[in-house]
Amino acid sequence: MLKFNNMNKRTSIYMLTGLLTFGSMTACQKDFLERPPLNQLSEDTFWKTENDVHQAVMGIYAKMPAEGFIYDDASTDNAHSQYPWESSANSVSAGTITSSENAGWNFQDIRRANYFLANADKVTVISAELLERYKAEVRFLRAFSYFNLMNTFGNVPLFTTVFNPGEENVARTPRKDVQDFILSELDAVSKVLPKTYGGGRPNEKGRITKGAALALKSRVYLYDGQYAEAAKTAAEVMTLGYTLFTSNEALKNENLDDYTKWVDFTDANDKANFLRGLRNYERIFYQKNEGNGEVILDRQYIQQLDVNSINTYLLPASRGGWSSVTPTQAMVDAYGDYKTGEAIVPVTADQRADWYANDRVAFAKEYKNRDPRFYASILFEGAEANAFKGDKETGYYFTWTSGSNFSMTGYNFRKLVDPSFFTANIDNHANAILIRYAEILLTFAEAQNEVSGPNGDVYDALDKIRTRAGMPVVNRTKYASKETLREFIRSERRVELALEGQRLMDIRRWKIAPQVMKTIYAVNKNLVQTRVWDDKLYVMPIPQIEIDKSNGVLVQTPGYN
Repeated sequence: MLKFNNMNKRTSIYMLTGLLTFGSMTACQKDFLERPPLNQLSEDTFWKTENDVHQAVMGIYAKMPAEGFIYDDASTDNAHSQYPWESSANSVSAGTITSSENAGWNFQDIRRANYFLANADKVTVISAELLERYKAEVRFLRAFSYFNLMNTFGNVPLFTTVFNPGEENVARTPRKDVQDFILSELDAVSKVLPKTYGGGRPNEKGRITKGAALALKSRVYLYDGQYAEAAKTAAEVMTLGYTLFTSNEALKNENLDDYTKWVDFTDANDKANFLRGLRNYERIFYQKNEGNGEVILDRQYIQQLDVNSINTYLLPASRGGWSSVTPTQAMVDAYGDYKTGEAIVPVTADQRADWYANDRVAFAKEYKNRDPRFYASILFEGAEANAFKGDKETGYYFTWTSGSNFSMTGYNFRKLVDPSFFTANIDNHANAILIRYAEILLTFAEAQNEVSGPNGDVYDALDKIRTRAGMPVVNRTKYASKETLREFIRSERRVELALEGQRLMDIRRWKIAPQVMKTIYAVNKNLVQTRVWDDKLYVMPIPQIEIDKSNGVLVQTPGYN
């Protein structure tokens, strides 16, 4: 299994920054003084062995995106980020971001990749096939970084070589040229990368695969509205053997949860279907299920060395968390009806607040008979979550409480949180899934519907996701037109990929941000955050400090000072 962390790769990371200018050591008369210090690297001593190449590649893997994608959702109508010092999500969602903040302008991983690609061929004691594969992995990681930068900032500097001193300042390259480069790179590396890895060095599971390259390529096409190419590429990924994860295993204390309070089951089979759907969905992200057949790309962690802070960011203070990112009411309203498979009609904010204050029985009815993914994803008032029960507690019911490290909206996320770490009182080290097979099915469904309208293949892709979650299949009579199915797919995509960082680009590419980026309130109608949309927010500002350092080469994004 491919595992890495920033500590045990410090040496290779230091070497791979691409910012260092290597030179000869200070000359000296004594031979032993000419030996390079053991805690430093020199071009004269590196790039000699296969291990050097391996370590260098690992240093680039270590810069992969991690759990920070939850803040992408917090920049949307899905969630709220209450601590502005944790990310720019608070100001992005409010519409107040300025060039004094950094929304993700960072080229360190790209410089590392360029430095690797400029030097890897110096190593001669490595098979040509393995070296080519390593280079393909690095090219993917560079393309992935450029994809994220392009989506955030639009036109970004495109450079693929190592700079000499004085060459660091590069003007912004048109977005189309950056995208063409990304697609070209992904096409090239998909022809080199294997479908799977057998395990063991240098074929550790978790490395970049052909499927990852094609999956990212389909995402690039989808975001750009190239639907025919997106559908075609997604269909190719669908032939590579990925499957939707399923598991009906109950965790410690989980059978204590009484869902008959929330769902009107018709019989035992109906209850079993619901529980299976709930557990199928929430367990995708647990550490014990890492590398399951649904995972196409993930950022890996080392147990007890490399911490995934999801449990801390998402859980309430009563469970040791910070409530950093919490669901909005709009996110809660997005989960449909378990019995009918259709969207719910939410009560008014005034009615909800009145019930919350005066009639908790009526208040609770809004959370009944919802999509199993709702119960797997959201902690709401009165929800049982005994997987998070302390040893000395008789049970755990979520209760919204105001105060430090508690939610401002009235809800907390349960999705992505691994209860095994909470009960063991240790840090979370579950891998952060960046691309999974459900996204590919949704990409195919959306893109193919835009190309040709509804057909059996589109419905089948959606039904696989719905069935796995315990939900009714798509009503093919009601959603028989391109337009009606489009809205269904968008809703399904929002629910299935909630908190996975996709919503940010979805509301931008669909141009629905002005309609959905509205001021948010808590369940008691307390103001949580005032949000004002401006079309300049489709693209983020370059940090002013970067413009200043560029000596006028970089030009600010229109609309920002």
